[in-house]
Order: sequence, then structure tokens, then C-alpha cells
Amino acid sequence: MLASAILNAMDSGIDQVTVFRSLDATSEADAIEIREMLADEGIPAVLLSDKDPGVPQGAFEVRVPAADLPRAEELLAENPIEDELTEVDESHELDLETVFAGEEMEAEAVRSLLDANGIGAVLNGDSILPNLGFQVRVAKDKAQEASGIITMARQAGMAEQKAAEAAGEL
Repeated sequence: MLASAILNAMDSGIDQVTVFRSLDATSEADAIEIREMLADEGIPAVLLSDKDPGVPQGAFEVRVPAADLPRAEELLAENPIEDELTEVDESHELDLETVFAGEEMEAEAVRSLLDANGIGAVLNGDSILPNLGFQVRVAKDKAQEASGIITMARQAGMAEQKAAEAAGEL
């Protein structure tokens, strides 16, 4: 139905222009809200999805006749879509702090260990230049907890290694 509406508009000689395009998780709901707002103001807006020609994969768009573009832009400026993120934490508690530095495979194992323990971690490094090393970084307020988990994992690994040596497995 969406495609037929835009094709009918095109067939009638009306040039359509995109006034909204989004790939966000809320893009469909946002596009519907915008189309309805424009329609309430007498602007024949068309809602399109990635199933329609010319719309990028995962996107939703709202198009209006080119003649209505100035009024549509004015209305969109007067009625912005509310962002999901309305409050930003500007404290330094979320700054990233390095809790581990080493080889890529080691760093990936540490990142996985922290993720498994409920601590979001970021791997920072470049596979093209592995000689520069890799770092695992976490939010500043989680750094102490992350360091404790890493220390416990190292101690457990050393204990297993000693047990294996004692058993003659190494």
C-alpha cells in the first residue's frame, strides 16, 4: 500500500521529497507520528519503508510533495520528535578506565570474562598494528570490581597450573 501511494503520487506528476528518514529502533513509530502530524496540517505526506524503492535497508521515510517542503520543514522544526535519551549523565563516573593491557587474544578473553560477570567492557586496539597492544576498558565506577574479577581469574588460573604441574600434566 505504501509503495502504491508513492507511485500514484509520482504517476500524477507530483515530485516527492524526503523530509524524514531514520534507522533508529523507533523509526517506524516516529515516521507514523510525523506523517500524521503533516496530514493534520493539510500536507499529503507518504510513509515509506525499506520495502519501497529507493529507501535504504531498515529505514523508514516520510515524503511530501516538493511544493509543500518549506511548510513541512517548518512544522518539523516546531514539533521535534522526542529522543529516547532525554537525560545525559555528564558525570565522570562513566568515563572509561583501562583495567587490562596485553595481547589481542588475552584482552578478548578478559573482555569476555568481564561481560560474563555483568560488567560492560570495551576492547581497544588495532588488529592491523597488534604490536601496539590491546586494552580492556570499563566505566570508571566499575574499574575496581573489574580489577578484582581479573585478579581472581589469574589466581584461579595459577592454582590450576600448579595443580597440573603437581599431577605431572605439564
